Amino acid sequence: MKAVSNTRIVVVGNGMVGYKFCEKLLSKKKDGQDFTITVFGEEPRAAYDRVHLSEFFAGKTAEDLSMASVDWYAENGIRLFLSDPVVDIDREEKLVRSHHGHIVYYDYLVMATGSGAFVPSIPGVEKDGVFVYRTIEDLELIQSYAKKARKGAVIGGGLLGLEAAKALLDLGLEEAHVVEFAPRLMPRQIDEAGSRMLQSQLESLGLQIHLSKSTQEIKGEARIEGMQFADNSSLDVDMLVISAGIRPRDEVAKIAGLETHPRGGIVVNNQLQTSDPFIFAIGECALAHHMIYGLIAPGYEMADVVATMLTGGEKEFLPYDMSTKLKLIGTDVASFGDPFVEEPACRTIRYENKAKGIYKRINVSTDGKTLLGGILVGEAEQYNMLLQTCKNKTILPPDSEDLILGSRGGEETGAGVMSLPDDALICSCEAVTKGMICHEVGENGHHTVDALKKCCKAGTGCGGCIPMVKDLISGLMKEKGVYVRNVVCEHFDYSRQELLDLVKMNGLKTYGAVLDHHGKGDGCEVCKPLVASLLASLWNENILEKDRAVAQDSNDRYLANIQKGGTYSVVPRIPGGEITPEKLIVIGQVAQKYNLYTKITGGQRIDLFGAHLGDLPEIWEELINAGFESGHAYGKSLRTVKSCVGSTWCRFGVQDSVSFAIEVEDRYKGLRSPHKLKSAVSGCVRECAEAQSKDFGIIATDKGWNLFVCGNGGAKPQHAQLLASDVDKETCLRLIDRFLMFYIKTADPLTRTATWLNKMEGGMNYLKAVVVDDVLGIAEELERDMQNLIDVYKCEWREVVENPELRKRFTHFVNTPMKDPSITFADMREQKRATEWV
Repeated sequence: MKAVSNTRIVVVGNGMVGYKFCEKLLSKKKDGQDFTITVFGEEPRAAYDRVHLSEFFAGKTAEDLSMASVDWYAENGIRLFLSDPVVDIDREEKLVRSHHGHIVYYDYLVMATGSGAFVPSIPGVEKDGVFVYRTIEDLELIQSYAKKARKGAVIGGGLLGLEAAKALLDLGLEEAHVVEFAPRLMPRQIDEAGSRMLQSQLESLGLQIHLSKSTQEIKGEARIEGMQFADNSSLDVDMLVISAGIRPRDEVAKIAGLETHPRGGIVVNNQLQTSDPFIFAIGECALAHHMIYGLIAPGYEMADVVATMLTGGEKEFLPYDMSTKLKLIGTDVASFGDPFVEEPACRTIRYENKAKGIYKRINVSTDGKTLLGGILVGEAEQYNMLLQTCKNKTILPPDSEDLILGSRGGEETGAGVMSLPDDALICSCEAVTKGMICHEVGENGHHTVDALKKCCKAGTGCGGCIPMVKDLISGLMKEKGVYVRNVVCEHFDYSRQELLDLVKMNGLKTYGAVLDHHGKGDGCEVCKPLVASLLASLWNENILEKDRAVAQDSNDRYLANIQKGGTYSVVPRIPGGEITPEKLIVIGQVAQKYNLYTKITGGQRIDLFGAHLGDLPEIWEELINAGFESGHAYGKSLRTVKSCVGSTWCRFGVQDSVSFAIEVEDRYKGLRSPHKLKSAVSGCVRECAEAQSKDFGIIATDKGWNLFVCGNGGAKPQHAQLLASDVDKETCLRLIDRFLMFYIKTADPLTRTATWLNKMEGGMNYLKAVVVDDVLGIAEELERDMQNLIDVYKCEWREVVENPELRKRFTHFVNTPMKDPSITFADMREQKRATEWV
């Protein structure tokens, strides 16, 4: 298509794709080209981010979601008409007429009318209290009506439907139901097993899921009072949100005589031209390659194709990969490639961890060489690399399961993002390739994510590519021999390790002091818990005193893990798993008195669940009087030191593992670190305490003890590696001191020891050189720092129990001692009060 000077462009629609077309057209305009651009929008505000629409309920304003102000259009010479949809297109005269009577002539017309909410023809759907979930105006109406509603439902178990249901809970409704016609949630994105895992996660948040339900009628007079289903069941609700899918907005196109599909959508060719070559259609109103593309990335690609064509270039819109990664109500959900291909057409590998709500599935070619597709639920940090591995047909490692489990031997499973070809698409929303980022970093000196966002728009769409962009920057800078500083956030221009050294050197002991001396602004949810962790690791002072409490994560703030239903868990420390009959009796008496659910954990202690916030001090007072201490189950700290019975009772035991486990746990209890720590001591090589799956584990030998470090038994199982063999008890403890303090000083936040070692230059050889051989000359300092922490340790719960001011924090309501009446319980396996939402 030949570019024309003074070309008149009319854009019908001002959503995300319509705005992106304007932006791309301006950026691609060449010297000598001039465009007169007119945009008509149906809504009263300029384009805004509809992908993150649900964040409106989390406090974001319409201004926060805005993609461009009205001034931006004026500054770029674009005429913008808001609240003024186009109602007629005269193709012969090449003009459009708007609702308010504006007539504008065009040389080329771009239809970007998007889609509208699909509303099933259910009797009663017009009643008061029934809404759709599509625009900011819809959300404002929902927000207002929710103030007088108690029970709400959402028709639709897709992405927006589930977000809408969670929004109903956040708005204060007592019940939120999801009604889905299909037999599983998100049937187009994930398989049945993944859907079950997602459903379990959502139900734990309080959502009630109803599958295979066909709504026959909305009951009530003027207002909704309930829903009647085809199976004769019913549901009493006083508010309903419909999010059952989308319908392409092709009404004006039909009136103009453009070709449309019987099921909706403006038919376009590979250049996105309609049946009229002077009219294009992009986004969710366009039917390309026999389908409607309902994601933002293909919409942006359509905008780029038409902008390229109108500025004299050549480009086609090819069938688009619909892989996607979503953060659904705090739960990762992703699918890529062909997620549903079944055996024998492939080899399927599945990993499922119900305790952690994680499901992973990958489909591998029958010869085991290439990745065909997959599904991730609950944890999707591997998504970007899996997607690129699939798209670029990268040859897989011999053990394909390493792609989702990680390498069990500690070595990397591949060279990561640096191994991808230059044409690999890193940011699909903005079509930014690895080669483009390499050029910006290497040639134009853009070395930060913010700089790349400004110069090539990478990461400005859904944001899912940001981790891969960061890894690419780091890899490129490392190739140049440049040290890359991983700063905490915009409020602290230091890495975690640098900030720890500064805080220690200056003797700073509160978040406010750290911010005043080394930060800027007011801080954020990233730096507050990080600094709180540093302070605890350095000084081991009570985390609730001074201004430390407000900087803690929610669990640390109440010295307990919050459970579903709004209750808390109580976990007293039981060093080495050894407990007297008297202490067992006390735990049973406390559980009976406060109606707590009890369970023996894998770490050889007893968890008590279902405690009301206001009961926590009383519960702990009784436990402390019986000789118990805080188990720190809520903290990024030492959890347990598991043990077998060792030589005390076992005929195979060669050392007293119980006594050593108790000594180790008493030594490191309360130690705050970048992530939780687990340990174990086995009395012989039969390994009954599973020490090699722990962050640090000790195994008895005939000559002493073998020390293993950096194991992980979580979502990515990894065996610990041998640090020292046949050492005596004193040497073993000294090496553990050094290892733990070196980890605390150098690991990134929320990094387990296994991941820390995997990313360490030199790996285990370097760690041995530092910890065992003291090549850095810091062993004495590490031991001294550990001893200081051990010397100042105090049980946090004892301090709360004995301090009236701290006890005041543990109330549901600031003006009354009553318990939260919304917390309810149900019977489960003969225990009286196992918690659940009812």
